[in-house]
Amino acid sequence: MTAVEEKRSTGVVEVCAFDRLIPGRGVAALLPDGRQVAIFRTVAGEVYALSNVDPFTRAAVLSRGIIGDVGGVPHVASPMLKHRFELATGHSLEDDAVAVRTYPVRVVEGVVYVQP
Repeated sequence: MTAVEEKRSTGVVEVCAFDRLIPGRGVAALLPDGRQVAIFRTVAGEVYALSNVDPFTRAAVLSRGIIGDVGGVPHVASPMLKHRFELATGHSLEDDAVAVRTYPVRVVEGVVYVQP
């Protein structure tokens, strides 16, 4: 996991260079306040940020999940119990009452930033 620093003037956190993200995989980063965020890059090049904590098991493992899609909607399947979460919204595909936190993420000049 990579610890990252907040840019005080903008409130965003620089995570890593975009080209360090492997398409179809996730990475974990530690935010300045101690929260873990999972950053995903899809094969199509889209970038998403979710809480790294699986709400069903409370384990910080979502960054190691398997990325897929259902009907064109990208999701990550937790490596623990295989529950799937939409990357854009964090909603569980198995339980409508459950969701993981999402974070605004953007790529600027080849660098990935997250808004905590």
